[in-house]
Amino acid sequence: MADYQVPLKDMNFLLFDVFKAEALWENLPQLAEHVDRETTEAILQECAKIAEQQVAPLSREGDEVGVSFNDGKVTTAPGFKEAFQTYAAGGWTSLGGDVNYGGMGMPKMVTALHEEMLCSGDISFSLYPGLTAGAGLSLAKHGSEELKERYLTRMYAGDWTASMCLTESHAGTDLGMIRTKAIPQEDGTYRVTGNKIFITAGEHDLTENIVHLVLAKLPDAPAGPKGISLFLVPKYKVNDDESLGEFNNVSCGSIEHKMGIHASATCVMNFDDSEGYLIGDLNKGLNCMFTMMNFERIGVGIQGIGAAVRSYQNALEYAKDRLQGRSLSGAKSPEKPADSIMVHGDVRRMLLNMKALTEGSRALSTYISMQLDMATYGEGETKAQGEALSALMTPLAKAFFTDMGFDSTVAGQQVFGGHGFIREWGQEQLVRDTRIAQIYEGTNGVQAMDLLARKVAGSKGEMMNVFINEVRTYIDATSSSEMNEFIAPLTEAINDLDSLTKDLLVAAQDNVEELGTSANDYLHVFGYTAMAFIWAKMAEVALEKQASGDSFYDSKIKTARYYFAKLLPRKASLIAAIQAGSNTLFEIEDELF
Repeated sequence: MADYQVPLKDMNFLLFDVFKAEALWENLPQLAEHVDRETTEAILQECAKIAEQQVAPLSREGDEVGVSFNDGKVTTAPGFKEAFQTYAAGGWTSLGGDVNYGGMGMPKMVTALHEEMLCSGDISFSLYPGLTAGAGLSLAKHGSEELKERYLTRMYAGDWTASMCLTESHAGTDLGMIRTKAIPQEDGTYRVTGNKIFITAGEHDLTENIVHLVLAKLPDAPAGPKGISLFLVPKYKVNDDESLGEFNNVSCGSIEHKMGIHASATCVMNFDDSEGYLIGDLNKGLNCMFTMMNFERIGVGIQGIGAAVRSYQNALEYAKDRLQGRSLSGAKSPEKPADSIMVHGDVRRMLLNMKALTEGSRALSTYISMQLDMATYGEGETKAQGEALSALMTPLAKAFFTDMGFDSTVAGQQVFGGHGFIREWGQEQLVRDTRIAQIYEGTNGVQAMDLLARKVAGSKGEMMNVFINEVRTYIDATSSSEMNEFIAPLTEAINDLDSLTKDLLVAAQDNVEELGTSANDYLHVFGYTAMAFIWAKMAEVALEKQASGDSFYDSKIKTARYYFAKLLPRKASLIAAIQAGSNTLFEIEDELF
């Protein structure tokens, strides 16, 4: 496996050349005081060292050894505890945290790139700080001042980690069916009892305490999702002097034996009359938890990007070194027994697919992160646009990036040929580790329905219009003749997305099943179109800088051409499938399957 190298140049190119982050931050008062280019570049450089030197070397042994479970205790893989302590000591657990409670307050545009580095290094390791950061976001937004002072500060310090305890064995995605109960006490606390499954980082040995955010219902709560409340339930209670108190009857019943992410503890968690503290309002728990869930959904999308980066780097190094066969147009290395497999069209296709989709995903992720920053720190129209686009694109980030990321890990494996199936090369681990990303935090089918049914149809197309109008504004403002090769197909793509959206909304009025039938394909049409928008923006900047002679910009332009020529056309078949309607799915009776 190639040594992981963080693509810092590409990250800085996106932040400061494509999206003009420094100018954006200067116009957002809450960021202007402590975020600038010099600080950001230094942070990313130090993040890169952690990912390359501390996290990536753990990946192989972490996969082979995994986590162990004995008498309710979970032990992480060799080196994980030491690496986490180093990570926390460097202040990285506080990177995006609220500055009022010890956080560094970095914008999402920065923390998303940091998350990508960790995921490329090792997805399993990234999950421990990732869950804590998401929980911290929910607690900072919805928790009481007392809870934030007592728990948030210790989470940011890396002294404690956190988990998200949502589903149960019978419930799956239908959280309205959960049975975990919370009984109110006279002192304002609650006694929480129930069982949760698939809890990432629910138990481990990295920190002395674990803070669980738990969905539960009061005995008299309304039925369904409207009766869910959110509670903070620590593994150990905390005394008034902030020292650890008695065990809080929070235990791990077992760990899951999984296809991948072996070094991530996925636990069955038991709460037995455990003391909990309400976060937010009663029966509004899903609203509070969605703050964390949306953070995690974007984070899972970034897992797909991180794995794709590692796969591409591995496959490219192998392809350049591997000698096999000759070029169809004649030997390129006649002095050698064979040419490198880089001469073969199909290998180049796979590598360029990986390159174009991975760089495009990173750029689109940065764009979505910018919308989140605008929503969080902006005002007026800036805030409104950020809120609309970040809400619209959260399901896209989770599903599209993980679909493309998984495809890229499989493509990388294919470049290796038979060696890609052998454990020693590391490619099969990437395939296994990335597969879960299409499933957890809401399967990609659920994300597609969230996009089409809730966001697009639910707003009668208005949320999608915000994106469509932004793209058209960009097209109208781009007059350079050099850009026509990108602007012309982008114009066609955005017009197709507009027409498709309008047609689907009309069709769904007569047959609501059109939404479920079309959701997955629609999400991918949106994904390829949004990525075309971002590739056009990257190409525009690269064309302006091409005269510098830096091959980086030449690579960007040629990769953009590949994307528009070979990948954007995929939308045509997706549109055709949507236009075929839902009848063929529902006319076949269940017994005929």
